[in-house]
Formats: sequence, C-alpha cells, structure tokens
Amino acid sequence: MSELQRPVRVLIHGATGRMGQALLRLASKGADGESVVVAAVSRTPGQRVVDGVPQFAARELNGVPEFDVAIDFSLPQAFDAILASCVARGAALVSGTTGLEPRQLEALQEASARIPVLSAANFSLGVAVLGDLVERAAAALREWDCDIIESHHVHKKDMPSGTALALGESAGQGGANPRYVALRAGDIVGEHAVQFTGLGERIELIHRAGNRDIFARGALHAAARLAGREPGRYQLRDVL
Repeated sequence: MSELQRPVRVLIHGATGRMGQALLRLASKGADGESVVVAAVSRTPGQRVVDGVPQFAARELNGVPEFDVAIDFSLPQAFDAILASCVARGAALVSGTTGLEPRQLEALQEASARIPVLSAANFSLGVAVLGDLVERAAAALREWDCDIIESHHVHKKDMPSGTALALGESAGQGGANPRYVALRAGDIVGEHAVQFTGLGERIELIHRAGNRDIFARGALHAAARLAGREPGRYQLRDVL
C-alpha cells in the first residue's frame, strides 16, 4: 500500500492521449484498488465529465481539485505546467513524458528536493526487472559484446527508444559499452532484446510488450506507492 492511509487521489495529465485513455479506463475498473482519479487534464477536453471524472483544459490546471499524485503522459511543451503545479501543491509526480529538454530535466531534479518524483521512459514492471538483470549480466561479462535491439511500430519517431537508452545505461553501470539497433515496423507495441556475446556463446535477455495496458498498470502502481513518500528522485524499481 501507499504511505497514505486512504485512497490515493490521482490526476491524469495528458488524458486524451493513448496512455491517458488507458490510465482512465484501467483506473475506472479498479486496476490497482488503491487510488481514485479526481481529475483528467488535456489540451481541449470534449466533455466536462466522463465516467464520473471531471475534465479540465490545460489552461485550467490551477483550478483542479486537490490531488496526491499526478500521472503525466503529455508532451514536453505541457510538462512545465504540471511540474510547477505538483511543486506548488506538494504532490508527487509520475511522468512518462519523453523528449524533455535539458532545462526541463534540471527542473525535475530541482523539484525532487521538494516532492517525490519518478520519471521513466517505460513503466512496464517487467522492463524494470530487465534493467536490473542487464546490469548484473554486464558486470559479470565485462569482456563480452553488448547489443541492444529494439522494435516498435512505424509511427514511433525517436530512435533508439528511451527504453533502449535506459537499458543501455544499466549495461553501462555494469561496465558494458552497448551498441544499438532500432527497427520500426507494423504495429509492434514494443520489444527490447539485450544480447551479450562471447566466444562460442550468447545470452539474450528479452522483453515483449503485448499491449499498452502494461505501461498504464505500471504507472498506476507507481503512483499509488509514490504518494506520501519523502521528497526525492525515484526509479520504478524503487516502488516495485
């Protein structure tokens, strides 16, 4: 359970996006049983209330109800406002927004001195465990080659993916020097393979995402456990 002794009040920021819609759908079904969505924020909401959840435009962010944690899957240009709102209200922030500028990353780090923050490129609990395995394998196989192969749908623009880069950081912490291969094909949700190759043998650590719900469940899981914690910069593995 969360540090709080009541249901965690969650704000969904970026509610009309694919991840925002998945979060609202799963939260309405009680996916984690520990939180309640008190507001949803998007650029231009079509209705004022959807399935009992009040809808707010981004320009109305200051008028949303009190919340314990915001889950942000928006765009870099919307990130500053939700971060400032969380700091002003003393609320936690769980963010999966990618492509942030260096100044925004610096602001996120500064905010962690005042509120608990968790920013990740991938909220799959399996990927969080994969990162730990990759670091341990890299530390044990320092003389082996390390390659990270990631595959996504044709509409994904960043190459390599944020998840691939995060896995590369894990490999680097173990002493490896990873290389990257990025594939864009069809409607692949997300596949990441980390390959360690030695003389005459090879190890592959693979994660395949079957649907986007796994990321939404992971974000809801993280939000329920981040709210009420001490200020700081957290990783997904810290709240597993």
